[in-house]
Amino acid sequence: MRGNEANRVSQGGLYHCRGGRGDPVYYTEDSSDVTVTETLPSKPTVTLQPSWPQIYSGETVTVRCEIQGGEGAQWTYEWRAAKLNTPPTSNEYRIIRATESDSGGYSCRGRRDYFFSEWSDIITLTVSYEPRPVLTVSPSWLSPGASVTLNCEVEHPSAGWSFYWYKAVPDLAEKSSSYELLPDGSGTAQDSYIIHGQTHTAGYVCRAGRGDPEYHTDHSQPKFVWSADVRSAASLTVSPDRVQHFTSDSVSLTCEGNFTEWRVRKFSEDGRLYSDCRRMTGSTCDINTSKSDTAVYWCESGSGEFSNAVNITVQNDGNGPILVSPVHPVTEGASVSLSCSLRTQKILSNVFFYHNDKLIENDPRGELKISAVSKSDEGFYKCQYSGRESAQSWMSVKEPRPVLTVSPSWLSPGASVTLNCEVEHPSAGWSFYWYKAVPDLSEKSSSYELLPDGSGTAQDSYIIHGQTHTAGYVCRAGRGDPEYHTDHSQPKFVCTSSKNRDSGLQLACHVL
Repeated sequence: MRGNEANRVSQGGLYHCRGGRGDPVYYTEDSSDVTVTETLPSKPTVTLQPSWPQIYSGETVTVRCEIQGGEGAQWTYEWRAAKLNTPPTSNEYRIIRATESDSGGYSCRGRRDYFFSEWSDIITLTVSYEPRPVLTVSPSWLSPGASVTLNCEVEHPSAGWSFYWYKAVPDLAEKSSSYELLPDGSGTAQDSYIIHGQTHTAGYVCRAGRGDPEYHTDHSQPKFVWSADVRSAASLTVSPDRVQHFTSDSVSLTCEGNFTEWRVRKFSEDGRLYSDCRRMTGSTCDINTSKSDTAVYWCESGSGEFSNAVNITVQNDGNGPILVSPVHPVTEGASVSLSCSLRTQKILSNVFFYHNDKLIENDPRGELKISAVSKSDEGFYKCQYSGRESAQSWMSVKEPRPVLTVSPSWLSPGASVTLNCEVEHPSAGWSFYWYKAVPDLSEKSSSYELLPDGSGTAQDSYIIHGQTHTAGYVCRAGRGDPEYHTDHSQPKFVCTSSKNRDSGLQLACHVL
């Protein structure tokens, strides 16, 4: 510069000057140093992306250093971190597949030439073990055809989770289960899932995912929805046929159905799931009862079928009575007898019976007889003898399900077919409804189409004239005003045979 001109500087540092004149130039001594202080942007801020309150092992997280007001400048960065052997010099630190050792405090500062910003405040990263969601089902015991709600709970539920819903399919060879994704059960935003028309015992699991690429939790522990209804291809019977037993009783649980491999599963009072019977012979599990055998039991077949479930209660008081009540649901309209028993005396008199903790009658008796069970008789029962009470047991009441028969089941084209619909207590004012089963391959089931003049007939039979093709039929019954309807029968099929001139006899019977 010349003369006393001012000079502008763009960076902080130490500055001095000197003068010169002539040719050759004569220079003065250097002036004293002057310190120029550069005003730096505000203190940096460390952020986590994603900003979830909890990071789990296996997830990816980015730690970022942001300097407000320092945009456009050429910064390098210094980091103080829990696990940085070679700290980066960029404003981002990406942790791929985080582990628990990445947990700790992270802070940064910016550097430009010889000048530094302040250190940022410390932000704490917490990395936890892989989470396992908790699945709940409601209700756990159901009426056939009812809806079931599944809920999948994870820690920090607001942290961007999506949910996956599975059916547990038994795998006896591996002594475990495989998981089959439920319809529309992939990546739902809601943490609940509703299953409509549940009919049989079944097991379910869930898991959750978040992020991009998506990180998945472990599967939940399986939870089961139990049906006492003995309608599926697999069933469980109990001998002796009662809910309550004394300690050291011999009880046999038998799996029934057209399968060669079985396992009996047990869900105990303390919430533990057991997969092996201590003494399994063929399809029968033999138990020498103890208090720990109080549980829910069911069968699983080698092809993935579930049986009905049963409750077993073991009386721990050796001197107390047990209630003798049926293991399986009682059909509406049927008769049932409940009694009270001691280990040393099977038949007792002077017994008081309670329904839902309410004394049924003040007069003691030997047994409680219900001649025609109704839905109002469902509930908890217990007995009292000589001042001692039994445990209480639930007696379930089910709707009657008609049984359909077809005659003949094989026919010549054009012949007539007679359908018969049989219900328990046929004289009790039933009317009948007749349907054709229409296959629905997308749902792997059938819908039901009312047959002509098939609504509310007084007769329990229905004739189809001129039958030409293989077909499936169902029936149901109704009575009362307003009318009460039974469930549909199991479908029955009429199979046809036809003669073809060129190829000879052809048989056709296609069953879903």
